[in-house]
Amino acid sequence: MITARIRSELPTLSGSLRKVGAYVLADPAAVARTSAADLGRRTGTSQATVTRFCQALGLETYQRLLLELAKEQGENDHEDDPGGPDRPLGPDIGPDDDLERLISVVAHADLQALRSTRDQLDRGALEAAAQALARARRVDVYGVGGSGVLARETEARLFGIGMPARGWTEVHAAETSAALLTPADTAVALSHSGRTREVLGPLRLAAERGATTVAVTGDPRSPVAQAAAVHLTWTAAETSFRRGSFGARHSALLILDCLYARVAQLTYDRATASIALTAHISDEHAARARRRPAP
Repeated sequence: MITARIRSELPTLSGSLRKVGAYVLADPAAVARTSAADLGRRTGTSQATVTRFCQALGLETYQRLLLELAKEQGENDHEDDPGGPDRPLGPDIGPDDDLERLISVVAHADLQALRSTRDQLDRGALEAAAQALARARRVDVYGVGGSGVLARETEARLFGIGMPARGWTEVHAAETSAALLTPADTAVALSHSGRTREVLGPLRLAAERGATTVAVTGDPRSPVAQAAAVHLTWTAAETSFRRGSFGARHSALLILDCLYARVAQLTYDRATASIALTAHISDEHAARARRRPAP
C-alpha cells in the first residue's frame, strides 16, 4: 500500500521531499491524475524534487508512483463503506464515527497492508532467510518494545518445531548472546523503524562473529536493514490510535508466519516429530467443564 509506505517514510524525509509526501497523502486520488511538473508546482518544489521523492520510496519513476496510487484507489473502491459514497474509507477514525465504521477502517487498513506486504515480499530473501534458519545450530531473535513481542512470538514458533531459538528483548542479554554466536548460527533482528540501537548493536555483533544475519523491518534503507545479510520488509497499516509498530503488527506477523512455515517445511521430519511430541500438552492443561448436578 503506497500511502502506508509514504506515511511511514515521511518523518525520515528532508523538508522538500516531506512537502511532496504530505501533499500526496492529503489527496492521493487527485495526485494520481497530476503530472510530475504540476505536482512540483503545487508543492512549491520542482519536478526534480518529485523524482527524488519517488526514488526515496524505492520507486524507479514517477509513473510507477501513479500506477501504485491508481492500484490502491481501485482496491479502495471495491471496499464496502458504511459511511456512504461521500465518505471515503481512509485511515482516520473520528470521535463521532460509529462502531461499524471503526471496524471497517481498521479491517480495511490491515487487509491493504497485508496485500502490500505479500506483493512486495522478496521471495529470494525469504528463501535465503528460511534456509539460514533451517541449518542454524542456534537462532537469536532481537527485538524491543512492540518488536519484543514479535521476538518472543518468533521464539515460541521456532522452538515448537524443535529449533534452538531464543528471543532477546534486553540489550545486555542480547549482546551477550550475540558475542557467543558462531558462523554456524543465525541472528534475526526485528524493528519497525530499523533504527533501534538496542537491536542494531546485537545484530552487528552477531555479524562480526560470523553468524548469518536477517533483518525484518519496515524500512529497507534503515541501518538495521543495511547491517543484515538478508532483509525482509513489511508494510504498516496505520490508522488513528495505531501508529508505527502498532500499525505494522499484522504485516510483520505475516512475514514471520511465512518464514516459520517455510522453515518447518525445510526441516519436515524434525518439525513434524516435535509437533507430535508436544501436541498433548495443551489438552492436558485445558480446564474441564463442570458437570451440573442432576435435578
